[in-house]
Order: sequence, then structure tokens, then C-alpha cells
Amino acid sequence: MTGRLRRWLRDWRFIAVEAAASVVSVILFCLGLVLVPLMLITGGVLLTPEAVKALRWWSDIARRRIGRRRAETIRGSAAVLPPGSTIDARLRFAFSREAGRDALWLSVHALPVLFLSLVTVLIPFGIVNSLVVMFYWPLAPADDPATSPYPVTSWELAATMPLVALAYAVISWWLIPAVARLLSWISARLLNAPPNTVLAERVDALTLSRAAALDAHAAELRRIERDLHDGAQNRLVSVVMMLGIAERALETGTGEALGPILRAQDAASDALAGLRRTVHDIYPPILDELGLEGALGSLAGRSVVPCTLELDDVRRVPAAVESASYFIVAEALTNVNKYSSAAHVVVRVALDRDRLQIIVEDDGVGGAVERPGGGFAGIRRRIAAFEGTMDLTSPAGGPTTLKTELPCGS
Repeated sequence: MTGRLRRWLRDWRFIAVEAAASVVSVILFCLGLVLVPLMLITGGVLLTPEAVKALRWWSDIARRRIGRRRAETIRGSAAVLPPGSTIDARLRFAFSREAGRDALWLSVHALPVLFLSLVTVLIPFGIVNSLVVMFYWPLAPADDPATSPYPVTSWELAATMPLVALAYAVISWWLIPAVARLLSWISARLLNAPPNTVLAERVDALTLSRAAALDAHAAELRRIERDLHDGAQNRLVSVVMMLGIAERALETGTGEALGPILRAQDAASDALAGLRRTVHDIYPPILDELGLEGALGSLAGRSVVPCTLELDDVRRVPAAVESASYFIVAEALTNVNKYSSAAHVVVRVALDRDRLQIIVEDDGVGGAVERPGGGFAGIRRRIAAFEGTMDLTSPAGGPTTLKTELPCGS
């Protein structure tokens, strides 16, 4: 009996939360009825995606809430609207099937669910009211008698109140669990994307991540080729030239071979150092030696701007994720050192279930933007290869916050 009472209370709390959430849905529904037609009439149709993003945010909250209730995953649309999207992309996002499904859920949640949840959640209060009416009905004015659910104007009617309270208790005992199941079922049906939609979006996401991985691989190959051509190759050519000069000096017996040999030795040392840097940039050996924690500690220690490293339950993750995380932090700190004019930077790394979160925040001048071919674009390209996310916030005057998440499957 105690377990069933606990479940009943949990069902009542769920209905109460849905009633409160329905009030917010009513507000959003009314705003949508006014703003969306107004934007269509006045030509502000390009602002419609912003309204759809607000609707997506509210429906995603409901998906998490209903998912916890039903102990299952309620999947919505994975489509996002990147900054700087074309007009066609914005219109497709605003008038997509997923947006229509969220709008249908909002209308149901704002009207029928609000009425049903409010009526149901108030039934238990009828029990208390019926019992209290027995004592305060004589104090009520004659023209406004106490009511529960009918007017109580005599002690005979007051004596029936325990039976009324019992009726309320029986109704609420059976009705509240049924309504809780009904509300969660309706929301789950409206919010859960059809399997074919989820599969299609997954295929699109894998296609995009594959393209991003190929782009990142091609960019990495171009960088390695450029480093080898402009660095080690030029120095090795200098070595060959110096050794050739030394050889001719030895053949002619002029005795001037030592200088070219020493210069060739210096050029060879520079070429070796360049090759080491190139190899380090492909996969830093420090990751194998010290793991991600030690590698990031080394980056923080070499930062020109004082850097604080905060790690939360960071253990070994797949090597590709560790390498990408290392270069994300390295590129972010490079940007901070070059452009931010910051006095301090904080790097926070945390492992949340199967996602590695990296946040780099500095107290500099702000104004950082993502430019094609720039450092942040390179970070986004690396993250896209893992189907991760990146969010850059840098208002004028600072602070600048770079937040990334990488799936790591650990």
C-alpha cells in the first residue's frame, strides 16, 4: 500500500507539473497566433525560424520531462540552424515537418492538456474541503453558503460531507494515475519523431560528419605538406648545398670546408627539429606518455596568458578524441595569446557520461568571430568529424567563451 501511495503521489506531482507547463504553453501558443501571421503578412518571414527555435527549445524540455516519466528516450529533430544560413535553409527549417509536429504538440498541450490537468490535480483538494465544510458552514452567509460540491445549509447536509470526501478520494485514487498515463502517452506520441525521420536524420548526420572528416583529413594533409615543404625540405636543401660547398673546398684544397660543414650541421639540426614538430602536430607523443590530463597541463603551462586548468573526472578516452581535444585547447590558447589581451584564461574539461566537454574562457576584450580558414573554423571542422558541437560567445568587451562537446563513447 505504501508503494502504491508513493506512485500515486508521483502521478499527482507529474500532473501538477504538466498543469504549470501548460500555462507556459498557452502563453507561447498565444504569442505564436499573433506573431507568426504578423511576420508572414509584414514580410518578416525570415524571423519565423527564431520563433521555431524557441518552440524547439520548449518542446525539447518536454521531451526530457516525458522521457524521464516513461523511462525512455523521446527523440526530436536533430536539425539545427547554423549561423549565417541561407534564406532557403532558414525557410526549410521554419516550415519543416518537425516544426509542424512541435506546433501540433504545443496546441494540444496549451488547450486540452491544461484543462484536463487542472481539473484532475484539484480533485484531491475536494477531500480537504468536504471535511472542513462540516465545521465552518454555520459561519458562511445565508446568501452564499459553503459548497462541497452542493450547498451545505444544515447539519443534516453537513453530516454527508464524509461520504462526499470518500467519493472524492475514490475518484482521485483511480483517476489521477489514469490521467498521468494518458498525458504522458499523448505527449510522447506527439513529440517522438517517427522512426523513418530519425533514421533519415541519422543518415544525414553521418553523411555530414563523413564529409567533415574528409575535409579535416585533407586540411591536415595540406598542413603537413606545407610544413614539410616550407620547413624541413628547405633546411635539407641547405644541408645538401653546404655539404656540396664543403666537398668542393676539400677537392680544391683551399681548407675552407669546416665552415660549410658546421652550417650544414646547424641546418640539419633545424630540419630535425622541424620534423619533430610536424610529427608532434600529427599526434603529440605526450598524449601517449601522460594522457589527456598531462598533455593539457603542458599546454596550460606553456601559455603566455596565465592559464588555470580545471579537470573533472577526465580519464582515458579514444585516442582520436584525445588528439582532437588537445588541438582544440591548443588552438584556443593560441587565439587567446595572440588576440585577446586577456589577463587570465580558464580551461575546464569534464567527462559527462559519453561526452567530453571542453570550455575555454578568457577575460579579454572579446569580439572574436569565426572566419573561413581561421582557427575557430579549424576547431569546428575537427569537431564536426566527431558529430560534436561548438558554441562561441564573445561579446565586445568580453569575456570570450568557447564551449565544445565531443562524443567519446567511453
